[in-house]
Amino acid sequence: MNCIAVDDEPLALDIIENYVSKHPDLELIARCNNAAEASEVLKNRKVDLMFLDIQMPEISGLSFIKSLEKKPLFIFTTAYPDYALEGFELDAIDYLLKPIAYDRFEKAVSKAQEYYKFKSSEDIAETNMEEEFIFVKANQKLIKLSYPEIYYVEAFADYVKIFLEEGKIVTLQTMKNMERKLPDDTFSRVHRSYIVNRNHVQSFSGSKIEVNGISIPIGKNYKEPFLKLMRSNNIL
Repeated sequence: MNCIAVDDEPLALDIIENYVSKHPDLELIARCNNAAEASEVLKNRKVDLMFLDIQMPEISGLSFIKSLEKKPLFIFTTAYPDYALEGFELDAIDYLLKPIAYDRFEKAVSKAQEYYKFKSSEDIAETNMEEEFIFVKANQKLIKLSYPEIYYVEAFADYVKIFLEEGKIVTLQTMKNMERKLPDDTFSRVHRSYIVNRNHVQSFSGSKIEVNGISIPIGKNYKEPFLKLMRSNNIL
């Protein structure tokens, strides 16, 4: 993946360049000190992934992303956690807080690679919703998934990952549409990035849910509706 790093701090650029050099699947093709320089690179080079600082003079990273008609995959890098929510609402792959540890960098890159792989695949098609099941195109065929098969759904930029007992399927679909189509007598939106099948909930607290051995966070805006449903089902 061709990468660029955009930051007004030379030391921050040095760190990203060092980390990228250690990764066999990444190539840093440009270091940019501001959004204007990055814009020129995007016009003239194929860029797959951008590491982008948020607080920069003249044009912030957030404003720069909003201005782009065609965006590469991007990971925000910043010393300020307050921008995390807005960053993810812009479909950032990840949000790295400075000082950036290499293992955290690796995790973000892995997410970007996974998304890049599926985005580039011709096997992904939109999900077709039906009353009792979902059809998903993968491996050049349509796969029928009944609702009980689905453990939870996770947002993946403009795709979603549908987790089953064995493995997962990635499909082009929005979380909003998934929430609207999945039956609310079984499924609950518990976080901006997660929908869970309540029949597969193994345990839960005020801050997280366990489904199939995976810990899923509960967003504060979704907590009360979820707990209310659990009470109505005589679980609480």
